[in-house]
Amino acid sequence: MPKFLFMDGETAETPVIDGQLDVNNGQVYDLGLMVIDETGKIYDQISLINEDVFFRMPQSMQEAYFADKIPQYLVGMRMGTHKIVNTWQMYRIFTEMCQKYEVVAVVAHNAFFDVKALNATMRYQTKSRVRWFLPWGMEIIDTLKLARNTFGKDPQYVTWCKENGYMTKHEVPRPRLTAEILYRYITGDNNYEESHTGLEDVTIEKEIFKACMERMVE
Repeated sequence: MPKFLFMDGETAETPVIDGQLDVNNGQVYDLGLMVIDETGKIYDQISLINEDVFFRMPQSMQEAYFADKIPQYLVGMRMGTHKIVNTWQMYRIFTEMCQKYEVVAVVAHNAFFDVKALNATMRYQTKSRVRWFLPWGMEIIDTLKLARNTFGKDPQYVTWCKENGYMTKHEVPRPRLTAEILYRYITGDNNYEESHTGLEDVTIEKEIFKACMERMVE
């Protein structure tokens, strides 16, 4: 049965000259990985903290969008919830999981963001000795695109978004398709708040993937 590797990364920005931060080149400090098959069975999962960013780039971490979660991560590390690795180890673990489970595709919500950030991390931390994080030729599935072609075209979902104020601010408003809002709809829990930590977010993204695939075969 085909296996998929789900991933979700949290980032801080790349330092540049004169103490400025480059917001276009995120450095991944938290990477959640989970291998599942098309039935949703979990084969492996891991939460990786990249010490090259988390501990060795203090300015970037203090100014990261979710810097308030740093104490939460420190508690998790002490409890063994997260595995502390460097960039090379993070890259090797990802590659080995792809090989071990013969992964056919990598899956992420707004996958362009994660892939771009992982590539930027490899290039910055290895001084461009390695420029690409994913194995060459690996298929990438973006659940945001899947949701756009399923939930985004569902009149019931559109109506629900209108009723709950989950529409974009475009000239012609469209239903929002963030992982948090999609998961609220799927579960019926309109109070759900996304964790914005790697592995926890992967857990909800696999449910979004499953829901999208079910709608595509209906």
